[in-house]
Amino acid sequence: MLKSKSFLCIDFGATTLKVAEFEPNETGSLRLKNYALRSMGQAGLAEENRELVVLEALKETLTAGVQGPFGAKRINVCAPGFQVFSKFVKLPATDPGKVAQIIQYEAQQNVPFPLEEVIWDYQILGSTPTGELEVLLVAIKNDVVESLFRVGEQANLNLSLVDVSSAALCNAYRFNYGDAEGCVMLLDIGARSSNLLFFEAGRVYSRSINIGANSITLDFANEVKMKWEEAEKMKIEEGFVSLGGAYEEPSNPQQALISKIARQVMTRLHIQMNQTIQFYRGQQGGSVPTKLYLAGGASLLPYTAQFFAEKLNLPVDYFNPFRNIQIDPAVNLEDMARVAHQFGEVVGLGIRNLAECPVELNLMPASHLKQQQLGAKAIYFVASVLCLLGTLLAFGWFFGWMTQKKQEALAETRAKIEPLKQNKQKLEAVIAENVATTNLIGQLKDIVQDRSTWPALLAGIQSVLAAAQTNHGIKPEVATGTEGSTNTATDVVAAVWIEKMEPGSAVAQSPTTSSKRRAPANPGMDPMGGMAAPPGMAPPGMAPPGMTPPGMAPPGMAPPGFPGGLPGQQAVVGPKEIAFLSVSCRALNLVRYTANANNVFVNNLHTNFQAATNLFVAEGTALAQAIEDTTNHTFGFNIVLQLKNPIRF
Repeated sequence: MLKSKSFLCIDFGATTLKVAEFEPNETGSLRLKNYALRSMGQAGLAEENRELVVLEALKETLTAGVQGPFGAKRINVCAPGFQVFSKFVKLPATDPGKVAQIIQYEAQQNVPFPLEEVIWDYQILGSTPTGELEVLLVAIKNDVVESLFRVGEQANLNLSLVDVSSAALCNAYRFNYGDAEGCVMLLDIGARSSNLLFFEAGRVYSRSINIGANSITLDFANEVKMKWEEAEKMKIEEGFVSLGGAYEEPSNPQQALISKIARQVMTRLHIQMNQTIQFYRGQQGGSVPTKLYLAGGASLLPYTAQFFAEKLNLPVDYFNPFRNIQIDPAVNLEDMARVAHQFGEVVGLGIRNLAECPVELNLMPASHLKQQQLGAKAIYFVASVLCLLGTLLAFGWFFGWMTQKKQEALAETRAKIEPLKQNKQKLEAVIAENVATTNLIGQLKDIVQDRSTWPALLAGIQSVLAAAQTNHGIKPEVATGTEGSTNTATDVVAAVWIEKMEPGSAVAQSPTTSSKRRAPANPGMDPMGGMAAPPGMAPPGMAPPGMTPPGMAPPGMAPPGFPGGLPGQQAVVGPKEIAFLSVSCRALNLVRYTANANNVFVNNLHTNFQAATNLFVAEGTALAQAIEDTTNHTFGFNIVLQLKNPIRF
């Protein structure tokens, strides 16, 4: 039961991390269950890497610890003295309602940073005989506190309080030495700074002095050209405070040197203490101190107590923060006694969880304080949430039941809809097929209509060829008959026929063959008025043998545009067009009448084709080559005809 109430207190010192686990005991005091002290070395003094060093040391301590792993998760922490600004101020007697405003003004005047960059708090410690208020102001930069919270979160700890070393020492002293009489001083010597506190008749005054034991290590390391770690180790193992010229120096020169440096640092600290004592007596109205308690890691240096006893002419003793703290039997008392005086801040943090303390400061950010307040009211929130959850569960059950019924109805509806969906898909497929068939029918209809164009086209070509044979325009220079009589131009015998006709393009095509051909032995007229084609050739105006007229399907092939095609044949999709015809012609050789008779005949034929504007486009009708494959009796030429109405197939 008590274990579940345990909590951690952590003092983030400059070079040393101090951790203690406490729990309330049966008498209303505290029981120390566990403690740990871990050095962070010189790395703890570097501001830029301090957060990582502290986090690593904390994780190692919580994982292993001196006596085993810690069990608490909620912690109170103390920021190191060198990162905290503190100052005692006196305020004139005024209306209690205006005290907060006056303290706000004093904070703006005394804190060396803009207030928006710091977290600050104050404590009214009492009043002077003249009615003035004695106020302790403390401030710490936002990034320092945020760093502490980041360390806690990464170590899986929940910070509940952020205190300062001077306030924690004050509470620890009051808890353990509340019966002391007269003016008592407490000197806590840290690594980078020291805290000097005065206690007198319920009053408290403190001052932070920027002198610490690290000055001894640095001065010694610089003097002997030694690394900081080696110098620190030698200070701890062999160092002491020299007692002055009346005592013989040690034989080890390094030990003698470090003792002199330690005395010089302690002397500077003593000078600052004397100045503080004078200020306390003069400005604060305090009495002459009657005793000094030493605390902090550096106070363990041998002869430190003797040095201050001699300088201050006061009795000196070591501060025991566990004087009124119960120690768990599992804790080794002998080991703890060697380091007990270093745990003043840690004990002061633990006392904050018992009852109201003389100095209660908390430098937690406002956002985290609100979280704490919400946490204190968590039980009420939990009860409200449980009631809300009960209501939601009731509604949830009802809506779940309704949902089940609706899902069952939905399943029945879907079962009825599914056959309709299948029928819809089939209907859509039939409709799509019907649309495709309709489109195909339209294409085939156009193609069938275009087929009637071929007879008219072939008849037109035939008429142009026939006209060229009679109206050739050739006037021979000399024409001799069989008996030596002179013939006229109308006696010129001309004949032309088509050897091949195929789809062409606007660019003139070369003949498919350049081999020499001979005219037939007895060329004659074909039934349509032209010359008969040579053996194996089509009659004039007709497609050559083996050539299917455009738009007609070859034997065994499906009609063009029929998507299915015949079995084993590839489907032809969509109609094509013939816009140009490449016509390979052959004619009787007319050079016996005149030298350029063949050219005149071909040009006349070309002109006749261009003139047939009902069939051809004059601009696209052109000779590919005038004359080629000339023999003794015939000559060949090629003409490209651009159809006025392209034929689809």
